[in-house]
Amino acid sequence: MPLLDLPLTPPPKIKLSRLRDIGWSIWDPIGLLRSEQKWDDKECLTFADEYDGYLVQAAGQLRRGAPDSDVVDYLVQIESEHMGLGTGNGALNRAKRVVDAIHADKELWTYPE
Repeated sequence: MPLLDLPLTPPPKIKLSRLRDIGWSIWDPIGLLRSEQKWDDKECLTFADEYDGYLVQAAGQLRRGAPDSDVVDYLVQIESEHMGLGTGNGALNRAKRVVDAIHADKELWTYPE
């Protein structure tokens, strides 16, 4: 079968709840959650999606093979410049931990059958 005749397979889908678990437990640069809260608590649902776009972008970059350092830099830039929080507040350490957690989560992506 010629290569051009191969059927296209849909890309994997991210399990947003797992990504939120990573983001809210490790990243949360704004500090929206109190220590006893979880992102899916009823009182938190109004802002549960606050970091989704950034984290989906980071996870997608990693899935496509971007170097860890580029994704760490992206998260630090979002926190320090876009959110205006600066870099002296542990941004680099948080970003590295998020990248490590994304790599470690073997159930983050679902693949079509």
